[in-house]
Amino acid sequence: MAPGGGVSSCKELVESWQKVSRFDTTNIHDELEKSITCIGEKFQKCSIHELLECPICRRFMYPPFYQCPNGHTLCSNCKIEATNFCPTCKVELGNIRCLALEKVAESLELPCRHQNLGCHKILPYYRKLKHERHCKFRPYHCPYAGSECSIKGDIPTLMLHLKEDHKVDMHNGCTFNHRYVKSNAQQVDNAIWMLTVFDCFGRQFVLHFEAFSLGMTPVYIAFLRFMGEDNEAKMFNYSLQVGGYGRKLTWQGVPRSIRDSHSKVRDCQDGLIIPRSLAFFFSGGNGEELTLKVIGRIWKESA
Repeated sequence: MAPGGGVSSCKELVESWQKVSRFDTTNIHDELEKSITCIGEKFQKCSIHELLECPICRRFMYPPFYQCPNGHTLCSNCKIEATNFCPTCKVELGNIRCLALEKVAESLELPCRHQNLGCHKILPYYRKLKHERHCKFRPYHCPYAGSECSIKGDIPTLMLHLKEDHKVDMHNGCTFNHRYVKSNAQQVDNAIWMLTVFDCFGRQFVLHFEAFSLGMTPVYIAFLRFMGEDNEAKMFNYSLQVGGYGRKLTWQGVPRSIRDSHSKVRDCQDGLIIPRSLAFFFSGGNGEELTLKVIGRIWKESA
């Protein structure tokens, strides 16, 4: 809002909104663009997102909405941090509520922002914000553990990304038997591997292996994550086994969803824990080369 808008501008905003309080949701964004106007010196058009987004933190606002005497809006969190001065025009804020804009928000029914990923829900504005934080169609973070990767997307997008950008091995089947070798001492001490992505039962699973310390004890952990939601992950079980020279360690568990980061799963110790000394014993005992044979199986729980 431009300086000078003030409370009267919010009144005009509500009056204009009353003309389009109900509309065909299939054309919702077109109707909003035609009907919602930024009230300011030149009455420039803006989107509904611009109206309801706090210009300071760029997050959507929940009541109470505040405005300065010149009409600049901001959310309640930014008002506290602003120490009673408008971040936009520096005038004293006071406690002016933008009740009209709150009413506009309350009257809105909008599609989920993840509509292009498959969510077709139309929700009241205040429910929409909460829904989007937990929407099952919201994009997933790249599950690759070897680097900080900012890529997000749906499962097909991430599968292509893992294969082409991270060069991760893809494996079809629900059983596996692999041998992994690390001969470099630094790699042995700081191993973070995404070993393989498994396509099993038409779904995808990611196997991780990582070195970390359990208290003062250096250990390795291996675990499986499911590329999907947590409630779907609970439909599956998996087992892992490592061993050598007549000994073996086994683990059976439920894969964690990739909604949980690999570091969260690791810190929960939700996987096969292998003490470093035992890993070297399985590898031949020289303490320099890590050679582990990992056997695993994924199966679906009966209904």
